[in-house]
Amino acid sequence: MANYNELSAGLVEKIKEDMDKGYKNPYAANDEAVIRRYPDHDIPKLWRSPYICDTEKILHSPYYNRYADKTQVFSFYENDDISRRALHVQLVSRIARNIGKILGLNQELIEAISIGHDIGHTPFGHAGERILDGLYMEHTGRCFNHNVHSVRVLDKIIKRNISLQTLDGVLCHNGEMECIEYTPSKLDNFKAFDIKVEDCYVDKDNIDKLKANTLEGCVVRISDIIAYLGKDRQDAIKLGILQEDSIFKNSKIGRTNSEIINNLIVNIIENSYGKPYLQMDEEHFMALRNAKTENYEMIYKNKELNKIYEEQITPMFKEMYEMILKEAKTGDENSNIYKYHIAYVKENNKYNRYQEDTEEYCATEPNQLVIDYMASMTDDYFLKFYKKCFPNGKYEVKYKGYF
Repeated sequence: MANYNELSAGLVEKIKEDMDKGYKNPYAANDEAVIRRYPDHDIPKLWRSPYICDTEKILHSPYYNRYADKTQVFSFYENDDISRRALHVQLVSRIARNIGKILGLNQELIEAISIGHDIGHTPFGHAGERILDGLYMEHTGRCFNHNVHSVRVLDKIIKRNISLQTLDGVLCHNGEMECIEYTPSKLDNFKAFDIKVEDCYVDKDNIDKLKANTLEGCVVRISDIIAYLGKDRQDAIKLGILQEDSIFKNSKIGRTNSEIINNLIVNIIENSYGKPYLQMDEEHFMALRNAKTENYEMIYKNKELNKIYEEQITPMFKEMYEMILKEAKTGDENSNIYKYHIAYVKENNKYNRYQEDTEEYCATEPNQLVIDYMASMTDDYFLKFYKKCFPNGKYEVKYKGYF
């Protein structure tokens, strides 16, 4: 039997009264407080608030299109009905704005963070992320994390003067680390933010310590988990990896996608309304944590998928990394990395109005260039690029077809 919770009658009455009075949440991000690296540019207009500006910059970024062919969880399937990363960021945005609307938060900031939070993700989902992290660590002693790289894409590669509030929310979205309570940090300047980003490159443990500097960023972080928890179950059933959702425990949050979304949203609102932090109660938090554990055991540790990652995708990454690194060190303008990546970045920045930033992208440290290029690839591009560079290569991936 379906399990859908409701807000308590007392809270419903309180929210309605506040709405009638025109109550404004004092803890919401204020448009006037927006912080940019180049404050003389992107001045808000009546019809284009600062965070709408961020959203539009991200939507029109060339990297946004690539969400459409990047794995969310399930690679190697020809199936138009399962989630790709393009759908995932929209689901996060929808869930986060549902919560933000009732809590009286800045929905425009929530949308900007949501649609940008995975823009630096690798091909082949978290498997690709782990492989690139290993290669980057081996060559440089530095860490690769997709949330940190998403900031690099928006702030350093395709320079669009995105606000500090949006960038910090993107950095701190880590959906692999759930908390019972989310309290914003007091970070309010780019100098401290840049240190925070650099700390994530040099010590992986710092990823787990990240705290968003707005309640809106906190909402996106928990919404990221809510968005994938039930949807990944739904997709696994569609692909025949699982037979039905009844194999999962029917906990306080339910077991189906719709139950999980509804019940976690309700509990977060119930425990967070009017407060300077987000919170779940202990029972719902433990149910969330246990549901994630079930997903890992039944979905993410799927032996068939992981075998392909280990035996085919990992060696492909390694061969491509070494080849591209050699090219990056030569500076040859006829090389693959120059023609297909560096020239592309330069082209997309040629109308950059932020003249204070004079760094030449092609002078970037070679390993970082390789990471930038490989992380930007879609799944299909990665496989076709491998075939182009290694026509006689021994590694190959075959997708499970439609029919």
